[in-house]
Amino acid sequence: MSQVKEGDKVKVHYTGKLEDGTVFDSSENRPPLEFEIGKGSVIPGFEQGVVGMELNGKKTVTIAPEEAYGQRRDELMVEVTKNEFPPDIDPTIGQQLQIKRPDGHIIDVTITKVEGEQVTLDANHPLAGKTLVFDIELVEIA
Repeated sequence: MSQVKEGDKVKVHYTGKLEDGTVFDSSENRPPLEFEIGKGSVIPGFEQGVVGMELNGKKTVTIAPEEAYGQRRDELMVEVTKNEFPPDIDPTIGQQLQIKRPDGHIIDVTITKVEGEQVTLDANHPLAGKTLVFDIELVEIA
């Protein structure tokens, strides 16, 4: 039976969990995830976990933050004042927003603290700094 290698297009079903078992994403009740090995369209640890799998094979991979979304970075936390928000937004903890950087790029941020007029925005990926566990089933190799 052939094994997944660089350049293969694959389809996988998966369930992503934190180390405590909390599920953060799954392809259950959705079409399988499709990607090409070596293109960098999924996190490195996930891609590496699929390499070498055989059709209909199942495995569990544990991915360190460095091979997932990286470590949390303090420089991606910024404090702003409430008056910097549009008038129709009342900042609340946990709220997710998109902001435009001066270079035109859009970044996702989460409000992590609201204290008086000060609001803390976090541009780290929500899974940054976390070890991820994926149950993977390979359903197609092309």
